Amino acid sequence: MIKKYFLIIFCLVSITARAQFTVTIKWLQVSHLNNSDTLYYNTDKKLTWADFKGRPDAESPAAAVTESGFGYRLNMNGVNNRMDVVVTVFCYFDKKKSWVKKDMDTEYALTHEQHHYDITYINACRFINKLKQTTFSKNNYSRLVEKIYNEYIESLGNMQDAYDGQTANGRIRKQQLTWNKKIEDELAALATH
Repeated sequence: MIKKYFLIIFCLVSITARAQFTVTIKWLQVSHLNNSDTLYYNTDKKLTWADFKGRPDAESPAAAVTESGFGYRLNMNGVNNRMDVVVTVFCYFDKKKSWVKKDMDTEYALTHEQHHYDITYINACRFINKLKQTTFSKNNYSRLVEKIYNEYIESLGNMQDAYDGQTANGRIRKQQLTWNKKIEDELAALATH
């Protein structure tokens, strides 16, 4: 009889403990800050050449460079045996590290650079989706978030390399058109979620 009560109490404590741990995933949307060197991805705002503030690398064969990435912030609040974890994800463009060479600032080249930024956003969204599908606990949330983040940072690098490799940095127009469609289709699919 005591074993039955112990088992019932253990189950209730386990269920209660599990119910007292939450993980919330948030997307950081920051409106354009005029004096900021960082832009945060906004589906309603495309890059312009004015956003590329860096000094061009004369030795680079590239016409332009987009410096973008994504990251996350992990905040934890614990009160009365309750722990809430908030993961805030953001995607950014660094104006001072992004550049374009003189006389290379065409609409075609800007589309290529915009898609580098879009690829970053796509991978940030994939990261968020994976986080939402993951079961976290008090003991594993920090390690799992970092592990998943590293997976999608690697995915981002691979996708950026494939994009530049297959398009020869935008010089193979047929491949650029193929990638344009692929990226636009992925962005459209993300807009419906």
